[in-house]
Amino acid sequence: MTAASGVTRRLTLSGTAGRWILVATVLGSGMALLDTTMVVVALPAIARTLGGGLATQQWVLDAYLVTLAGLVLLGGAIGDVVGHGRVFLIGAAAFGVTSAVCGAAPDGSVMVIARLFQGAAASLLVPGALAIVSTSFSGEERGRAIGVWSTISGAATVIGPLLGGVIVDHAGWRWVFFVNVPLAGAAVGAAVRQLPAREVRSATLGTHLDGGGALTATAGLGLLACGLIEAHDLGSVLAVGAVVLGLALLVAFGIIEARRERPLLPLSLFSLRGYAVANLTTLLVYGALSVSLFLVVLELQQVTGYSALAAGAAIFPITLLLFLLSPRLGGLVSRLGSRRLITVGPLIAALGLLLFLRVAAAASYPVVVLPAALIFGLGLALTAAPLTTTVLESVPSTRMGIASGVNNAITRVAGLLAVAGVPLVAGLGGSADAEGSGFTSGFHHAMLISAVLCLLGAAVAFVGLRTPRHHAPPSDVAPE
Repeated sequence: MTAASGVTRRLTLSGTAGRWILVATVLGSGMALLDTTMVVVALPAIARTLGGGLATQQWVLDAYLVTLAGLVLLGGAIGDVVGHGRVFLIGAAAFGVTSAVCGAAPDGSVMVIARLFQGAAASLLVPGALAIVSTSFSGEERGRAIGVWSTISGAATVIGPLLGGVIVDHAGWRWVFFVNVPLAGAAVGAAVRQLPAREVRSATLGTHLDGGGALTATAGLGLLACGLIEAHDLGSVLAVGAVVLGLALLVAFGIIEARRERPLLPLSLFSLRGYAVANLTTLLVYGALSVSLFLVVLELQQVTGYSALAAGAAIFPITLLLFLLSPRLGGLVSRLGSRRLITVGPLIAALGLLLFLRVAAAASYPVVVLPAALIFGLGLALTAAPLTTTVLESVPSTRMGIASGVNNAITRVAGLLAVAGVPLVAGLGGSADAEGSGFTSGFHHAMLISAVLCLLGAAVAFVGLRTPRHHAPPSDVAPE
């Protein structure tokens, strides 16, 4: 952070100010990550209250991702211009307010609109948290602070399914959103006393911000999601029209970025072979991850008869393996190379997805669900760290920040597109109730499609990545 004098203020974890800054950023980023995994478990209960069937459940996830994916790079750019501390505070406060609106939503339309604004708030909150940690500490203190921030924030993702299940079963789904209100208040309270009164601006607002590009991308993603999710209810003509217009806007976004002097999305990054291949693999594998978790939870609750807590516990091994093994398996990159790991990991994940084909109304958890979850989680854990390493090693050190930011945005786009598109291709969708044997058949088709996405990810990595003669030293940049 920077003081009013313009001199950089470096904090320590042993000091009161440093600890409070870390508490604030952990609460902020952890709240956003926790919200995502808790909401997945709450979707069946939300649909029972608000109606709309599978389409409502898809929108509750994708409305949030539309604005988060479309605006997150702009959120980071705004922080660079006006100060990450100020943007973080606005994002945290807005996230708390929009969470309260989501929890009080009387119908599906209000919920979707509130989720759109909640995603926009997260686009300010998420990039600001790590930026504050990175600029508040230096040297070894920065590495320690980033490690603590990353570990605790990651733990929020892990416990999300379990905590969401407990809240839904014992307090109701609305508290999945209401719980963010005190967390947001605590984040603001912890940060406001330690953030400087004034931060030095790097430039005028109009110099760095590409608002037109961000809004074009957001509108394109929104229309694309609308055409895919509402295909059954809109009719073929309107659905195809929405998809075509959405794709046209995304192409226009690319043209806008190519002409910008300071683009949000530097297209030149994708001229780097390793970076382009890693992001395409990210799109395929993380798309499979997002839609499979979404549909597994629905199958277990709405067909197999699991409670929200039992469904959360069922997918808990996946998030736990990702959290525990990814950092440790990252050390294999220097010995085996990213190419082998990013090829083998999605293949193992695909096997886990195929094992989910055994899930049906009478599926036993230890015999059917648990083995599939363990193998799927192992495959993802083998993939995640090498993908991050490849992304960072493929670009110059001066561009690691934007390269990581773009990769994080692509992760969210992957989830958005998969949740919207895979159910449609699998024969699911529309506002009808998502229950019964018909849903199980579509679920099995979706698992096959997700397995194919993982296989394609493995093929892209195997063909596209080259084994370097010398591996770059591990980066101290901690991805979200």
